[in-house]
Amino acid sequence: MRKAKYPRSIILAVALYLVAAISAAVTQQNWEFLKVYIPFFIIFAGVVALMHARVDFSNFLLWCFAFWGAIHFAGGLVSLPDGWDFDGENQVLYSWWVAGKWLKYDHCVHSFGFGACTWLTWEALRASVQQRLGRKLFPSLGMIALCVFAGMGLGALNEIIEFIAVLIIPETNVGGYVNTGWDLMANLAGCLFAGILILFRG
Repeated sequence: MRKAKYPRSIILAVALYLVAAISAAVTQQNWEFLKVYIPFFIIFAGVVALMHARVDFSNFLLWCFAFWGAIHFAGGLVSLPDGWDFDGENQVLYSWWVAGKWLKYDHCVHSFGFGACTWLTWEALRASVQQRLGRKLFPSLGMIALCVFAGMGLGALNEIIEFIAVLIIPETNVGGYVNTGWDLMANLAGCLFAGILILFRG
């Protein structure tokens, strides 16, 4: 197996928007991001980097995760222009109703991100079988289901992280039980879509 490379363009892009996000969070005194989301993002990025050293993820997947981080930080730190329709009290991208009253920016970020997590599971599983058994793994319905379940599990972990934010920070933009349910539905949609792509592309 060839040695995994860390694309400098991705590292630079992530470093730039991470610095921008930290600066914005400090300026806005956004403790939800400073105490919870930014530290967890750094941990998650480290885990993906360590996995990449063993799995050698595709550049496409690495860019997906880099983009996910960018739209996540933008969601909580970029204010909406006046006149844009939003949900709740926080006038930020995460609260923006993208389409009517049924699709929020938040849902799009969830679908994209945990769809990417489903694809990450597939690439990791395929590499593990190749390395340990010397066999090429093809996407069967059973393998796809396993990847979708893993993506959904990581989505549930995200909800735990948001619950931690609610417990330690007086005011957050997390939302209530209904919001959590819609987040999980968005996760499922993204995971299923990724599963279908994997099934046809391998």
